[in-house]
This record gives sequence, structure tokens and C-alpha cells, in this order.
Amino acid sequence: MKTHLQPLAEVFGYLITDQSNTAKRSRSRRLCPFNNGVPNCTKDKAKNPLGTCSVFHRNDVVITCPIRFRQDWIIADHAAEFFFAPKATWTSLIEVRLNDRTGRSAGNIDIVLAAYDQAGRIYDFGALEVQAVYISGNVRDPFRYYMKNPKANQSMDWSNRPNYPRPDYLSSSRKRLAPQLLFKGGILSSWNKRMAVALSKGFFNTLPPLKRTKKELADVAWMIYDMRLEAKRFRLERVDTVFTRFETALEQITRPAPGKMQDFLELLQGRLHEQRGTSTRSNTIERPL
Repeated sequence: MKTHLQPLAEVFGYLITDQSNTAKRSRSRRLCPFNNGVPNCTKDKAKNPLGTCSVFHRNDVVITCPIRFRQDWIIADHAAEFFFAPKATWTSLIEVRLNDRTGRSAGNIDIVLAAYDQAGRIYDFGALEVQAVYISGNVRDPFRYYMKNPKANQSMDWSNRPNYPRPDYLSSSRKRLAPQLLFKGGILSSWNKRMAVALSKGFFNTLPPLKRTKKELADVAWMIYDMRLEAKRFRLERVDTVFTRFETALEQITRPAPGKMQDFLELLQGRLHEQRGTSTRSNTIERPL
């Protein structure tokens, strides 16, 4: 993939270099072609959406909107392969509230797949969580600049602008993925229900190595996706599925990798030297009387 001088990969579902009538209509109407709950994009703000679906980072295309994973609903098909028998009849329910024992919300499950019998009674279900990536820096400014004139600005150079946007994988795992596993995953695990997590290849590669198990023994499936350029559009493509046990994966993801205590002591010593060098007075009074 060539080096890009600006961060935007897809805007309102299409490459920023796509000047077809379909792409122009999607931009002018602020549409979402990836099965949002409404026809329009609602990312960040419903009235003034940040219609950036994905960004370029080095040689990767990084998905920044969870709705982007709903392209053709292949993630639901892949999750159903893990949850149910091959001939099961199932459907998808979006944003289902999950409560704990006290009735307090543990959050919404992104997608619940429910299997039902001929009478319409649900006999099994599984939870599908979608993990997009947080962005550090400012992605709205290049988005606004591009939208002023998409044809003229499709080759813009944003490389020297301040706060150039980049994926923040660490915050994505610590602030979103880990809490999702801890609270929602903990409840589902106590019910002996399976969970699938859809995420990008770049994101998964930043996680600690997860101990794999056989599909039939797993209660979590990590469905890993990449973006493939096809006929001037990016297509979502599954590149791997990693099966794990819930408790093992939770421990591996939430357990920190400690550095050396000596390094921390040296940091403290440096801070102390700075403090003593900028102030000649003690911050404590040893004998007030």
C-alpha cells in the first residue's frame, strides 16, 4: 500500500478518491452504507456526524467506527458458526441492555444472536461485541477540510499538521475492551453463554498473546478482520479466528506487564531533584511549636 499524506481512508462509506455518483450522494446526504440503525451516519453527532469510517496508519487501514464492521453482516454469520449448530434458525438483535443482579446496567451488548424454534421461542443465544479503535489526535479537522471540496481535496497533504490522527490501541484495549470483558463478559460467562469479539488485525496484534483452545472447548471467539481493496472499495475480510477460554483471556488482557522497579525509582529520584532544585523551602513543618 502506498504512503498516504493524509489520514482519511473512507468517508461515509467510500474512499475519499471515489468521485462516483454513489459516493457523492453518500457524502452529500451523510449516509451510512453499513447497516446503521438509521440511513444516516450518526457517529459522534447525529446532526453533524464525523463520517470517517476508517483511517490510514502506516500500511494498515484502521476501522474507527464500530458500524463499519456490519458490512454485509458477515460478522453475524461468523459468530453464528461459533454459537449454534449449522442448521439453526437465528436472528440478530442490536444494542440489548444487560443488567447485573441488582438491576444496574452492565452496558449494552452490541449484537445478540438468538436461535429460535418453529414456534418462535428462543432456546439459545450468544453475544457479539464489536471493537473499533480509538483515535488520538484530531481527525475532525482533516474531515472538515476534505468535505469542503471532496474532489479538490482528495489529494490533500496533512502530514505536517499538528495532532495528526493515529490509532490509540492501548486506550482501546484498556478503556473499552477490558471493561467489556470484565462486566458483560463476566455475566455471560456465569450463564455459560458464548461471546464473540470482532476486531481488526492491527488491534488484535497489539494484545498480549492469547492462549488458544479448541473451538468446542472455547467460550470466546476472537474474529479478526482486515480490509481488502476490491473494485475501488474496501471490503471487510476475516483473516483468522482465535478460540480461547474466557477466564484465561481476561487474565491475559487485564494483567499488566510490569517494568523494572529500579526504573521507577530513578524516575522518582529525578522528580525529587527537580523539586529540590526549584524550591529551597520545605513543604512540611517539622516543629510547628
